Amino acid sequence: LVCPLAPLLLFFPQSYLIGWEELRKNKWLIGYTVVISVSIIDWVLSVSMECDERLRVRRLLRPFFLLQNSSLMKKTLKCIKRTLPEIASVILLLALHLCLFTMIGMLLFAKTEDPKKNGEWELHFRTMPDSLMSLLVLLTTANNPDVMIPAYSLNRGYSIFFITFSVIGTYCLMNLLTAIIYNQFRGYLLMSVQTSINRRRLGIRAAFQVLSCQGDQQAADFSSFSLCSFSAVVSFALPICQVAWQYTEVSYMDREQFRKIFDELDKDCIKEHPPLPQYRSPALQRLQVIFSHYYLTVLGNAVALANVVCICTVLVLNSEKSTAERDSCVLEIINLCFILYYLFEMCVKIFAFGWLGYLSYRNNIFDGFLTILLLALQITIFITYRDPSSHGVMSLWEMVRLVNMLIVFRFLRIIPDIKLMALVASTLLDLVKNLRAFAGILVVVYYVFAVFGIWLFEGAIKPPAGTSVLSNTSMENITTNFSMECGTYEQLGYWPNNFDDFAVTIILLYDVMIVNNWQAFMDAYSRYTTEWSKIYFVCWWLTSSVMWVNLFVALILENFIYKWDRSHSCSVTDVERIRYETSVQLMFREQVQEPTEEELLCQLHQHPHLHLQW
Repeated sequence: LVCPLAPLLLFFPQSYLIGWEELRKNKWLIGYTVVISVSIIDWVLSVSMECDERLRVRRLLRPFFLLQNSSLMKKTLKCIKRTLPEIASVILLLALHLCLFTMIGMLLFAKTEDPKKNGEWELHFRTMPDSLMSLLVLLTTANNPDVMIPAYSLNRGYSIFFITFSVIGTYCLMNLLTAIIYNQFRGYLLMSVQTSINRRRLGIRAAFQVLSCQGDQQAADFSSFSLCSFSAVVSFALPICQVAWQYTEVSYMDREQFRKIFDELDKDCIKEHPPLPQYRSPALQRLQVIFSHYYLTVLGNAVALANVVCICTVLVLNSEKSTAERDSCVLEIINLCFILYYLFEMCVKIFAFGWLGYLSYRNNIFDGFLTILLLALQITIFITYRDPSSHGVMSLWEMVRLVNMLIVFRFLRIIPDIKLMALVASTLLDLVKNLRAFAGILVVVYYVFAVFGIWLFEGAIKPPAGTSVLSNTSMENITTNFSMECGTYEQLGYWPNNFDDFAVTIILLYDVMIVNNWQAFMDAYSRYTTEWSKIYFVCWWLTSSVMWVNLFVALILENFIYKWDRSHSCSVTDVERIRYETSVQLMFREQVQEPTEEELLCQLHQHPHLHLQW
């Protein structure tokens, strides 16, 4: 009850402030009202039925609040809506390709009088739906080469049919779909950024006009304003004042300087490293030069690589040994030697750069944290297991495994020192920073399909008696009481993948999205429920694997191409410096057109809510 009432209380002052006329034009606010009303009505029905009903409509409506509060999510939805006609044309062509080859396949692999030649017909082309689904799964390569083996065993020439289908469908049409999504999305995002830039420039120009109207007689021509009046207005925002004084040496600011302030505030600040500590002793100064040199980092990377190689060697030697047969002490001594070097490297870097200088580098923070953690684990191991007969919470081998995992994880320190790896890593970080809206829509899609899946298939498949979906039950135990066809849901032991609760439903949807053996799930639920259940799985495949994965690929391409073009001529250290300029707006900076002064003035004169002095 509280959840729908909270946004309802926010809706009343919002609708009052914008007015009834604006409210009727805003489709999202109208939808907001409808969703809240339906949620409250559904809640009343739930209470009247003592919360014992299975179908709750308000569960499907919850993602609306997430979408409604993000402008970038709304833009993404508009982009998808705009892209749908082009996607539909390719999907229609894909369906035509699928139907054509289905009919050819049914004619090619028709039932004959010789039972030995009916293998392909019996398994994959018995009926029209079976043929269609077999080729649809082949389009995702999930059942290749299983689908053609019966025919291929009789005549190698039959492989031409399946290869032709895959080349046209998988490698041509599916990649064409990726190109269309990329092109359409990029075009719409560019248009959205252009609109955003125009709106921003209009707001800045209006703010400049207001400030110039409030200035003294020296700014009577409205071409500049006093920095004193500007500082009084934005005295609460110290960074704006600091940037403002950097752009002018006089007491007045013109329009261009005022605009540059907001351009600079858009960027993330470049983090300047503190100066090196000053030592008076010549010996200490020489040591500082040595320990602050880049070659020390290279040596540290080489030592980390040697440590990882040692761990791999020991793992290979101990792969067939039991826990009792493994000699953990040898590996523990090797790790201790490397950890002492890591500690030495951290200390000399702190000596060379100082505490603040050392912590100003992200890779040093990562390196130092893991070094201290490894040292603490080594001290714990020494205190706990100095007596061979002693036993702690974890065995010695488990502690050594934990240390080894941290050491392998620490090897990621080499990423900032290799240009291409640093470029890829920074691209991934930018994806996390700039593409949160797309991840939000993906969460919404997963949520909606999960709710539908639970409604449709909860409890449809139950594991055999004596098996537990939570334990690693052996296949012998599962197949004791009944026989199963090879490659089916039952034979593969997919019992934990079901629609019995929300968490396992999300995992099952992920398994279907990556299209590895997704036909096993579709076949099982069509047998346990109805053939119409295949529509659910095909819809999820189209939404997630075809549309959303391609959209995500398009976003990665756009982000990476921008980063690659910017950093192609940069050094390793410059790759991190350009990260402060990577935003959605700046990615399209070269294509975006700045509005002219005449266009801005025309829009300001026509604005219904602004009455400025000119």
